[in-house]
Amino acid sequence: MDITIIGTGNMGRAIATRALAGSHTVTLLGTEPEKAHALAGELSGDVRAGTVGDPISGDVVVLAVWYQALDDVLRRYGDQLDGRTVIDITNPVDPQTYAPLALSGSAAQEIASKAPGAKVVKAFNTTFPGPLIEGQVAGQPLDVFIASDDDEAKAKVRELAESAGLRVHDAGALAHARQLEGAGYLHMAIQPGLGGTYASALNVVS
Repeated sequence: MDITIIGTGNMGRAIATRALAGSHTVTLLGTEPEKAHALAGELSGDVRAGTVGDPISGDVVVLAVWYQALDDVLRRYGDQLDGRTVIDITNPVDPQTYAPLALSGSAAQEIASKAPGAKVVKAFNTTFPGPLIEGQVAGQPLDVFIASDDDEAKAKVRELAESAGLRVHDAGALAHARQLEGAGYLHMAIQPGLGGTYASALNVVS
């Protein structure tokens, strides 16, 4: 698949690493072109770089940005997201205090409302960059939880994750993104007790 990742921070790097491990094509778009090109140069595979605002070419678009940046991204791209699978990885927290923000629903539902032509999937919000780059924790593959109202979009995210060596759990409708965002925040909240390394994973054992 051709995957466009908007954002060149730690999660942008991590998801790009997994996507390239699954033999997908990746385009990294950043607000700082130099940073995007530098990151692309550090990764192996079919990867290119550009600037946020450049036209989107990928069938899958990953919003690897802070919640606070979503409105700007949606304003820039608008109709370009129509028909595309849009992966929302955000956890709506205050970037200074990491306290959760009070939303009436979820960040993913807000995206779906503001970009009604997009096929929004909540995914990767319970994973941290370090383990995601490695693709495992303690020898176990990472679990990725997904929620969406579009089965075709879910199938694309499943293909992306599984080709990269990850396990996928379908959490149902996009309305359940709120619970996934809560799980993402919980995973963040317990980090001080785990040493603050953000090297853990939320996995299902059955």
